Amino acid sequence: MKRRNFLLNTAVAAGAFTLLGKKSFASLLDDPKFQFKPLRGNVGMFAEQGGTIAWLVNKEGIVVVDAEFPDPAKHLIAELQKKSDKPFQWLINTHHHGDHTGGNISFKGIVKNVAAHANSLANQQRVAIVQKKEDQQLYPDTTYTDNWKIKVGDESIKAHYFGPGHTNGDSMIHFEHANIVHMGDLVFNRRYPFIDRSAGASVKNWPVTLEMAQKTFDKNTIFVFGHAFDPLKVTGNMEDIKAMQDFMVKLADFVQSSIKAGKSKEEIVQAKSIPGVTEWQGDGIDRGLTAAYEEFSV
Repeated sequence: MKRRNFLLNTAVAAGAFTLLGKKSFASLLDDPKFQFKPLRGNVGMFAEQGGTIAWLVNKEGIVVVDAEFPDPAKHLIAELQKKSDKPFQWLINTHHHGDHTGGNISFKGIVKNVAAHANSLANQQRVAIVQKKEDQQLYPDTTYTDNWKIKVGDESIKAHYFGPGHTNGDSMIHFEHANIVHMGDLVFNRRYPFIDRSAGASVKNWPVTLEMAQKTFDKNTIFVFGHAFDPLKVTGNMEDIKAMQDFMVKLADFVQSSIKAGKSKEEIVQAKSIPGVTEWQGDGIDRGLTAAYEEFSV
């Protein structure tokens, strides 16, 4: 659902003119089709269509984490060029999915280097070949298999890899000075997640990656999430990381206990809710149940 429609529907349903007032409601109508805002320490976020983007602008250059699709990426580039005439130093992909790397191509000839986990590159290449979209890709020229770090001006940027979760190539990108972390799709904030088994996802290890995030970062860290049920809540705090971890644990426990009880895949996937889960919404609960069943029934 596009941000404008979401806001309008929510406002009308809540009695917008009464609760928000005419001026506030009018401001909703004037909102641009994308979010572009600073967060802290020269780092900000952008969201239009696809996975949320983080960006850095400082005296040495511009860094972008994820790229959505080609057109939104062009909108982001235009906004960043309004803020700075410095070069685009790095584009970093949290993982390979098209709503995070499809816009890479818009940075061709603009950005100096593209980086991602080695598994992310392999997945991106594999999918592009299958979909016959190799000509629409800008692949990473720099890869890593564990942690990786660069410095751009006064900002140190570190990529952390804690094993498979949403895919087998998910990185958490930490702007250390600003203390902002892009979590990629390791967090779907209050929204049922996509679990990409074809790209090595792991329901079992996903909570482990989120536990490592809690040990690595702190209570003052601002987190950028790949997706959220409420499109205005694609940033958050450590409590949101804990909530996502709790969801993944409950998903795993429910499916494992159902398998032990002799339930079939069809019976498990038909579940409309997960015991103990109250905040997660949207469609796609069946995808998560399917992925968990496939992993735990082996």
